Amino acid sequence: MPAPAEDYVELGGSWRPLWVVGGFAGVCVALALILPGPDLPLFAWAALAGVVAVVACGCLAGRRLWTVRVEGAGDDGGLSVGRERVALPEIDAGHLRSVESGVDAGAPVLGGGWSVPKGSTGLPLKLADGRTVLVPTRDPDALRTALLTAKGTLEP
Repeated sequence: MPAPAEDYVELGGSWRPLWVVGGFAGVCVALALILPGPDLPLFAWAALAGVVAVVACGCLAGRRLWTVRVEGAGDDGGLSVGRERVALPEIDAGHLRSVESGVDAGAPVLGGGWSVPKGSTGLPLKLADGRTVLVPTRDPDALRTALLTAKGTLEP
């Protein structure tokens, strides 16, 4: 029996946009406190706070919806994208070894949505029931290796 694979995690989003918008908001607050003259109207501060909140929600949603995880090994493990989970025994390892990354026309995206997110490519997975799903990933080779290692068909 092969050694258990380490968990593979590919984060679905970054906090960088929030840091950029938050830094801009901080500069605005500092300039309002330092510079003399009339204060900004209340609606301008409310709009700035609204933009920061919307960006924070977008960053959080991206991380929750599009994070790819390969957990465990053997029959206990699974692949999850957001809230959707596929057990490792349901994945066809032979198909996974032979397939290259790319979009399989008409296949549903694991994790939901109409298409894979920007900056990602779809790794087609054939399931035991014959369906094909796309896994959105930025590094299809690393994900393929993690899945095959977790299934026990590839030595780590």
